[in-house]
Amino acid sequence: MTPAKLKKGIITVLKYLILLLTAFIAVLPLVSCVITAFKTPEEYAGTSVMDLPNSWLYFENFVQAWKQANMGLAFRNSFIILVCVLIGAVLIGSMLAYVLSRFKFFGNGLIRNLFLFASLLPGIAMQVSVYQIMYTLGWINSLPGYIVLMCGTDVISIYIFIQFFENISTSLDEAAIMDGCTYFGVFFRILLPLLKPAIITVMILKGVGTYNEYYTANLYLQDKNSLVTVATSLFKFTGPLGNQYNYICAGVIITMIPALIIFILCQKQIYGGLAQGAVKG
Repeated sequence: MTPAKLKKGIITVLKYLILLLTAFIAVLPLVSCVITAFKTPEEYAGTSVMDLPNSWLYFENFVQAWKQANMGLAFRNSFIILVCVLIGAVLIGSMLAYVLSRFKFFGNGLIRNLFLFASLLPGIAMQVSVYQIMYTLGWINSLPGYIVLMCGTDVISIYIFIQFFENISTSLDEAAIMDGCTYFGVFFRILLPLLKPAIITVMILKGVGTYNEYYTANLYLQDKNSLVTVATSLFKFTGPLGNQYNYICAGVIITMIPALIIFILCQKQIYGGLAQGAVKG
């Protein structure tokens, strides 16, 4: 074997070892969660994390997690929030991108730079002022107020839409306007349907972030009886005397099922949207 082939073989082996190690690190917490979810309280207290349960047909943890965490209400609230936030994020982001990319006016560049500057600021650093605004508007413990907050200006979405608008010829706008179409008509009838890959990309990024959001939901939706979300529902199994991880793990698996079903049913559109979103611009 020549030195070149030996070097190539070693590099290939190292690549696969790194991939296997990365996959193992990524899957290990999920495997541990599944194992713990099927253990009885006695098994959980008397065995290690990776010890297999005596029976894989023990579903009491899932039943208790669903009932005690009020996960039916949590899924309903999260669904309402998710739908409203996705619609709001797509409309707000695409409209702002349409104005910034199609209309050249004084301050256009400044607004873009301010959006970029805002994206560099950590969200936690602005929570004091944001909380004061929410309190003044009476939007603490308010589902509509939380939805408006989450719909807020999503800088990443705006830049994704801007990239797509810059790759759509302005001749489409001009031809439509010459035919008597208004700017709103140009946007909704012509340009918005062409943004399907960008819309899918934005919905994936925003949807995952909104569905998994814990800090903001816990801070502004303080009524854990009626305003509970999927991310905050499992907080009921934590306390000063310890955490009930067998219930928490069962609840985590329940919250993963809807996302897994959506991914399986829409994986073609998801992969297509992400791929086109990556090569545009």
